[in-house]
Amino acid sequence: MACGLSLAASSFASTLTVSSPQDPGSWDPIDTFLVNWASVATNIYDGLTYRGPDLKLQPGLATEWSQLDDGKRIRFKLREGVTFHNGEAFNANSVKFTFDRLMGAEGKKGPQRSNYAAIDSVEVIDDYTVDFHLKAADPVLLTKLAGYGAMIVPPAYIKEHGEDYFNTHPVGTGPFKFAAYEPKVSIKLEAYPNHWGGQPKLSNLDYRFISEPSTAVAELQSGRVDLVIPPTIPIGMIPVIEDNPDLKIVSTVSPTVYALRFNTKQGITKDERVRKALIYGVDRQAIIDTILAGQASQIASFQSAISFGNDPVMAPLPYDPAKAMQLLKAAGVKPGSKIQIDIRGNDSTFNEVTQAVASYLQIIGLNATIKPYETNVLLNDIIPAGKTGAMFQQSWGGWTLDYDNTAYFMYHTGEKWNPYDSDPALDALLESQRPITDSAKREEILKEIANYTADRALEMPLYNLNAIYAVSNKVKNFIPVPDSRLRLTNVSVD
Repeated sequence: MACGLSLAASSFASTLTVSSPQDPGSWDPIDTFLVNWASVATNIYDGLTYRGPDLKLQPGLATEWSQLDDGKRIRFKLREGVTFHNGEAFNANSVKFTFDRLMGAEGKKGPQRSNYAAIDSVEVIDDYTVDFHLKAADPVLLTKLAGYGAMIVPPAYIKEHGEDYFNTHPVGTGPFKFAAYEPKVSIKLEAYPNHWGGQPKLSNLDYRFISEPSTAVAELQSGRVDLVIPPTIPIGMIPVIEDNPDLKIVSTVSPTVYALRFNTKQGITKDERVRKALIYGVDRQAIIDTILAGQASQIASFQSAISFGNDPVMAPLPYDPAKAMQLLKAAGVKPGSKIQIDIRGNDSTFNEVTQAVASYLQIIGLNATIKPYETNVLLNDIIPAGKTGAMFQQSWGGWTLDYDNTAYFMYHTGEKWNPYDSDPALDALLESQRPITDSAKREEILKEIANYTADRALEMPLYNLNAIYAVSNKVKNFIPVPDSRLRLTNVSVD
């Protein structure tokens, strides 16, 4: 309490209130893949590496690292003098505990372990040196260590209090420490003055979980919220915010991409000609210009321009309804044929996009119906089980900014997000780039994968949506980040 009082008395004393659309339900790094977890927890935890708003990888709890044994061993030198929020010392044992836990029985319960499957073991060399022994080189691992499951956790605290307590009372080494949590309502953080990166300018950081966009905007307008983070703001509400002199919209390019993927196993979309016809038949740029108010850009493959592996030479298939109808006729598709499009029912903006897609498909002679699902049902029951219609919504964050993290999960045989397709040639390409440490060679293979999947028309690439933030003018030094991992150390509120 004395610490809080001293901060309150300082010239930096201030509280930032943030509206987040979702309570992840657990604050344990190994329990989630949700960007709204990262928006909060990037302030509670540190990783060995850190990726800031400029997207460049930099030291975190590791001050330096070197790749040895052809990329199959990575040695990390650790930052000294760091403490967890409970006063526990950070050292090599903390790192080993974190990854033993992630790769063990506790990690198996959550969705993060597969991201770090290349790690065979972590060896303590001395108090501030660890070696990661890898089963195979993973050129994306250093980036993965900057987020989610790789956040370093306190061994003694977890052993003393147990896993369930840690889920709701998180402790890390980050710039803010946990203060209070009311599930589905809010989480409150306090500045941690002993952070190795310096004391935050804010004294308190409060997150409110507001799922309804209109409510979040109303709270921002009233001054009860200072910042609304993605993906809350519907495109249609942007003018309302911009018309308020006390508020502003701040947006930046993001890794988030949207597509309508195809059932390539059965029905009319089993035919590649039909899949290409559907792409030719939809004017994606018109959708971006009208429904999305220009806050997006067209994509030629299922990745954004900031993704490693994106091929800037690739161009999206143009809008050509005549070509679309020609291909449908060649494939023997009769006018009036039905197409079912499965979407997330709570995504109002994408619902509007899909209605536009359905209208374009009607122009080329197809009868498209839209079937909305509750998000968790679509993601956990419908897509993985191969129970979708001919087309289904897929949005993807690509948080590593590396196409492998998207392409492998979308296209490799047997993966959760690939219930229909099996292509040995594509599997071989996907597998071939993973152990390559020469970034230029690996990038060429990733570009080849992008071109190959586009040529097979495995999805209708729609757009890369900007990360859109609504901010009060009282908020100073706010820098929007592409991947929602907001570290708010240098932000202040007037």
